[in-house]
Amino acid sequence: MQTVYNTYSLEKESFTPIEKGKVRMYLCGPTVYNYIHIGNARSTVAFDTIRKYLEWRGYEVNFVSNFTDLGDKVIAQGKKEGLTEEEVADKYADAFLEDAAALNVEPATSRPRATQFMEEMVAFVEKLMAEGMAYEVNGNVYFRTNQFKDYAVLSHQNMDELKKNAAGRLDGDDQDEKENNTDFALWKKEVRPDATAWPSPWGLGRPGWHLECSVMNDVLLGETIDIHAGGIDLAFPHHTNELAQSESYHGKTFVNYWLHNGFVNVNDEKMSKSLGNFITIHDLLEDDSIDPQGLRYFLVKTHYRRPVAYSRDRLDQAQQELDKIYRTMRALSKKAGTAGEVDAAVAAQLHLLEERFIGAMDDDFGVENALTVVFEGLTLANRSLEEGKPAATLQVIYRKFAEWLHIFGVDNFEESRELSPEAKTLLEERAQARQNKDFAKSDELRDQLKELGILVKDGRDGQSVEFI
Repeated sequence: MQTVYNTYSLEKESFTPIEKGKVRMYLCGPTVYNYIHIGNARSTVAFDTIRKYLEWRGYEVNFVSNFTDLGDKVIAQGKKEGLTEEEVADKYADAFLEDAAALNVEPATSRPRATQFMEEMVAFVEKLMAEGMAYEVNGNVYFRTNQFKDYAVLSHQNMDELKKNAAGRLDGDDQDEKENNTDFALWKKEVRPDATAWPSPWGLGRPGWHLECSVMNDVLLGETIDIHAGGIDLAFPHHTNELAQSESYHGKTFVNYWLHNGFVNVNDEKMSKSLGNFITIHDLLEDDSIDPQGLRYFLVKTHYRRPVAYSRDRLDQAQQELDKIYRTMRALSKKAGTAGEVDAAVAAQLHLLEERFIGAMDDDFGVENALTVVFEGLTLANRSLEEGKPAATLQVIYRKFAEWLHIFGVDNFEESRELSPEAKTLLEERAQARQNKDFAKSDELRDQLKELGILVKDGRDGQSVEFI
């Protein structure tokens, strides 16, 4: 039985999609005003992994993830760079897609932008007002939270706690004009002459952040969806408000399973610009010593609900684990083929490993236990190589491992990798040592390179290297 942990109930629940064989899944995407940081990437990678697993299990996944291409942050960045709001959004949406592709993230079924749905957003607000769930003050429209039963259920706070903590957490809304301080903006009037605004019955303005996702969900996935995903910081207020307005609009359940990923800490501290530990994926991927698949593997090897502790040392350790996978998969690839029969004992062991792999992933996408199975399988693969098993047996092992590893975003086993600056320096020093006939130094440098996963061979034309 497949189970998922639902933030709504705080329990693992049996996963049963609305429509047999199909999954409707929505992931809150970034506000495109800058390069995404490692926390954004963690959410992107975690739910791409979950999507890949569901697809491997045979589901057709309609995966929608949006771009928020408007708002104060976009406006501020435009002023900083001398760009229009649209130019800022285009620039950083493209950058996100490039970074996501480098991390082997599967393209979304649909990647909508908030600005594409203004008419639908206005109509959504009008209906909520007609039903008494929203009210207008001075061109701003607010949702009545006290009219929605169990408003705080997703955040697991009571109303008194929400009222106490509301200031500064609800989009900077004007508390003085609201009926209750937990009420949130559905529509905001816009009076700045240099800011984009859209027409509405309440005057020129723009939608509230929460409204955008509700409407895009409604238009692209339907009244009720299977999975709504995002970082745990979005549970309140963003997802709490989405739930309230969507269920008020339709009068039915909005989301069956709410999934939230944990934070990323950098060097054992919470990531923040003030601490100087704010890391963008764009910067990491520009570092030639970082393998994008290694970065992906680092982010994915921790269960999605647990926090990830980032440091360069931990990233390098993850790369070393991945290098073991590379070496085995390359060795299998070289010797796999159709010759010989498939070894029955190996096939049986592989079947048992797959049952355990599925059991781990079916338990709320338990990647850590699933990767334990993968590394046990590597032992089986290496033993099969050492024992000279038939090529057909090695082919079966290779194909099965390629399937499993694809779920974690690890592909392209034969892809050439760039030498790190450190490796290049060691190779230059070794070449000089051999020229000086300092063979002891040459052997020492060869061993250092081997520790970096690089095998050096000497020939008539000099040194050649192979990743191991």
